[in-house]
Amino acid sequence: MNISKKSIFQVLQKVKLTESESDIVSSGILKNIQVFGDQVDIDLLINNPTLQARKKLEVDILKIIHNEVYEKAKININIKIEKASNKISSNSKKIIGVDSIIAISSAKGGVGKSTVTINLASSLAKKGCKVGILDADIYGPSIPTMMDVEGYVPKAIKVNGESKIEPIESYGVKIMSIGFFTKLDQAVVWRGPMASKALNQMIFDTNWGELDFLFLDLPPGTGDIHLSLVQSLPINGSVIVSTPQNVALADARRGIKMFQQESISVPILGLIENMSYFITDSGEKHYIFGEAGVQYLSKDLDIKFLGEIPLIKSIREASDFGRPASLQEKTEVSKIFEQISKILVEQLLIRNQELPPTKVVEITNLVGCSAIKK
Repeated sequence: MNISKKSIFQVLQKVKLTESESDIVSSGILKNIQVFGDQVDIDLLINNPTLQARKKLEVDILKIIHNEVYEKAKININIKIEKASNKISSNSKKIIGVDSIIAISSAKGGVGKSTVTINLASSLAKKGCKVGILDADIYGPSIPTMMDVEGYVPKAIKVNGESKIEPIESYGVKIMSIGFFTKLDQAVVWRGPMASKALNQMIFDTNWGELDFLFLDLPPGTGDIHLSLVQSLPINGSVIVSTPQNVALADARRGIKMFQQESISVPILGLIENMSYFITDSGEKHYIFGEAGVQYLSKDLDIKFLGEIPLIKSIREASDFGRPASLQEKTEVSKIFEQISKILVEQLLIRNQELPPTKVVEITNLVGCSAIKK
């Protein structure tokens, strides 16, 4: 057995940081090594709080010590998170009264982000939670249509002497969208800074009141709007939606990498596979876009798989008519969204327990929300 502090130090110089070419020694995150016989204690101080980054680092350290120093070494890795870990949101504002902010995202368009958003929000509202949706798709707002409030115009009100916008409420969900301020056939032709300014006004000038969850329905891509949001809001976590086909999965990977960047570090709560399969009248399943692609991606990246949503006509019809399918009583669709929302909340609770908060999160005060109690 050739195990010593020096031998451990030497091999740790080969362990690279996530999203960086630096190793854990030269970067300064390695703070201490203690060796007691075959017991090795390693102390690290990192500024990337994501669970995925921590797990990968631990696995890399275990592998290299076991392979190159001593295969039977008992290794204890203590990881602490720097308080100023979320660099990009260090100047972010908190929306008073909003407990948790969840971004629904995918770098690809047409995979069903808005459909997932309205159904998760409605499912949680049905359980007694206080829920809001910010339609962050400035160039293609669809939430007003899907929530049956198309053509509504929010009112200006005074709150504690300040002028605020009263969000439109539908099915117990508070909604704010640029679609309320434009005509149905009017194209929003704005450059990035103008769109970002409008988004910030909708975020901070809206009278959200008390909310358990605020869902952000993000546009496709990884551009100005996404950057503006992470700079403006301490987002608790993100959910990635994708269809199982390879083209969509490639874009989903890019969306995941965006949130995992060291400068952003928004935890990913899980992945959702939309349009998973189609069931014929005879009960036969057809995997039109490929089978279990998102499930394989979740295993590959060690991210929680939240569930799959089949390609069902009633979901499309419900969105077109402006009544979320999750509101239907005791249907297969409503059960699917109830299960996904339940797992999502569980992952949010785990995230708040294991990772440093991007804001102070106190979910235990959600007395009226049965999704939290179970």
